[in-house]
Amino acid sequence: MPKPVFNTERCKGCGLCTSVCVRNLIFLSEQFNSKGYQPACCKDDTRCIGCLICARTCPDVVIEIHK
Repeated sequence: MPKPVFNTERCKGCGLCTSVCVRNLIFLSEQFNSKGYQPACCKDDTRCIGCLICARTCPDVVIEIHK
């Protein structure tokens, strides 16, 4: 089962991944990372299909899909 893993410290909260997730699983956290950004995270990683669209869209290479 694929699992999205986010490097929250590198995420700048641009939201590009949230707009391309085909399952609408990614959102920006209400918490802030050490740089003051709201990082992206996944609502329910068990529903992820591992399409890699979010990882390919991320300009900062923050998302990895572990299978």
